[in-house]
Amino acid sequence: MSSVLQAIEDHARLDPEKLALTDGVGGDVGYAALSEGIRNVAKALGKHKPAAVGLLMDNTPAWVISDLATVQAEIPCVPLPLFFSPRQIAHLIASAGIELIFTDQPEALHTLLAAISLEVVGEQQLSIAGRSITVLQLPAARPGLIPQGIAKITFTSGTTGDPKGVCLTQQTIETVAGSLQRACGAEANDRHLCALPLATLLENIGGVYVPLLAGATCVLPGLAAVGLKGSSGLDAAAFLRAMIGFEIKTCILIPQMLLALVSAVHASGKRPEGLRYAAVGGAPVSLQQLQQAKALGLPVFEGYGLSEAGSVVAVNAPGAVQAGAVGKPLAHVQLKFSEDGEILVKGALFSGYLGQPGTAPEDGYYATGDIGHLDKDGFLHITGRKKHIFITAFGRNVSPEWVERELTIQPGIAQAVVFGESRAFNVAILTPRDGVDKSHVQQYVDAANAQLPDYARVSRWLLADAPFSLANGLFTGTGRPRREAIMKVYGERINSIYGE
Repeated sequence: MSSVLQAIEDHARLDPEKLALTDGVGGDVGYAALSEGIRNVAKALGKHKPAAVGLLMDNTPAWVISDLATVQAEIPCVPLPLFFSPRQIAHLIASAGIELIFTDQPEALHTLLAAISLEVVGEQQLSIAGRSITVLQLPAARPGLIPQGIAKITFTSGTTGDPKGVCLTQQTIETVAGSLQRACGAEANDRHLCALPLATLLENIGGVYVPLLAGATCVLPGLAAVGLKGSSGLDAAAFLRAMIGFEIKTCILIPQMLLALVSAVHASGKRPEGLRYAAVGGAPVSLQQLQQAKALGLPVFEGYGLSEAGSVVAVNAPGAVQAGAVGKPLAHVQLKFSEDGEILVKGALFSGYLGQPGTAPEDGYYATGDIGHLDKDGFLHITGRKKHIFITAFGRNVSPEWVERELTIQPGIAQAVVFGESRAFNVAILTPRDGVDKSHVQQYVDAANAQLPDYARVSRWLLADAPFSLANGLFTGTGRPRREAIMKVYGERINSIYGE
């Protein structure tokens, strides 16, 4: 039996009224009710016996129950990111053979399916955790699209083309969840705020499975309630209010959310007093940003992972933290490094990419594409992406992420992307923070350059036409720049700078 489902059964027996899920406004689900809700939805799934189930829903208790019901029914689950385009959603449905979609946004989903010319052959309503959920039935899929034994397919946004489906077994997912529970010290009195979309594997595992293993409470008020707007907007004040108002003890952040939280705490003088553990990952975090959080009394712990390794590889934790490192590897993880410093990971890995047989690691180690090293104390350090490192005209290796971190910790620079392959100097594309006069940008570039060696400094820069975002295709959902796409937009202007 699934260890998460077993833990829920155990908590339901020992403390049936203990709060498992809440939307923060009266939609409370105790552990006994959670167990019953999972069984009921699993029975409904058993009647349909779909090849795969898609979830297109906001962060609510209904999402969690629907997800766990697929585990109970042993039917593959495919979370559908709300921020994906209709074309990407069409790709997910077709490649995974999704035959049922659970949604709390039926009108939007009907519009989306009509736009991609996909017929709906059946529809029913379910009440899940007091919320009306529409279940749309799609035409039967071609058999055999999903390999046997796969419990979940998480689609990575990637950098070009269609998203890739990462196939995961329940054993892989729960191995990571168990190690993460022990590493971060999850406990029964935790209240975890699900602030990232639940379609994000990291939140799904770290923000739902880990708290439920510990008998804690998942707070799921919906993305708007935590200040998330559209694909990439964040109301920092609303986010802080949610942290304080819901008495949050744990959460998972991406760097932009950490920056917003630090800014909101600094501006208001208020902070979430009960917060004991805020994990931050998904993209590089600057050391100064972590130091700013610490100075404000925010217990922030950087981690590192990727979907192919079940979302988490290493994480800092209470009693085992080192600034500038992404933490110690989780208990089940083994690491080694290639000659050029690429990190190779073993333990609880994916079973290959959907529709691409033979993509699972044959020797048990997955090449992450990240460059790093372990220090003498066993902490993992990430220095950049293998494919992003460029060599200047003077033969110096530069990791653009390193330079970008120094730029974006400056109070006037919100986003930065650096280029310099085979060039005599480096050029950056910058987005100033709101309210910053463009004439002051140079002083922030100068401050960043003061922290860098000469070969890594930014000699020239240009302002972005608009902030990089999911909407314009220039940022991923976790805040990483799509460098090839950015170069296509700004390449001529960058070349003209070098031409001068």
